[in-house]
Amino acid sequence: MPIETLTIRTMGQGLYELTADVVRFARAYPAAEGLLTVFVRHTSCSLLIQENADPDVQWDLKAFFARLVPPSDDPSMGYIVHTAEGPDDMPAHIKAAMMPTSLSIPAAGGKLLLGTWQGLYLFEHRQRPHSRQIVLHLSG
Repeated sequence: MPIETLTIRTMGQGLYELTADVVRFARAYPAAEGLLTVFVRHTSCSLLIQENADPDVQWDLKAFFARLVPPSDDPSMGYIVHTAEGPDDMPAHIKAAMMPTSLSIPAAGGKLLLGTWQGLYLFEHRQRPHSRQIVLHLSG
C-alpha cells in the first residue's frame, strides 16, 4: 500500500497544520478504502487532530502545555537531569510522551473521514527550528 514521507520545517514551538498535505496524499488513491496512519519520526514533537477554525485553540494549547511542562531552567523543574540540549529539550520529550506520535484516520474514496472542524497538526515542542519527517501510510 502507499507510503509517503512529508518534511515539515518548523520555526519553533507551536502547531503546524499539515491537513492539506495529508488530504493531497489521500486524494492520490481514490480507489483506496482503509486506514491512514500518520507517524512522526521524532521524540520531541507530537501529532494532533484538533480544531482548525479558530486559531485561539492552537494558541491556548501551546500556552497550556508551556504552563504544564515549563523549561528545565524553571525552578519547578529542578528534578530534571537531561539538559544537554538546552532547557526546552527534556520538557519537549515529556510533552511528546503525553501526546500522540501517530494518528489513525479512516479514509475512503480518496478522502479523509475527518469531522467538519478537524485538522491535522504537528505540535513542535522545541524552541529552535527543526525539520520533521512525517510518514503517511494508507492500508486497506
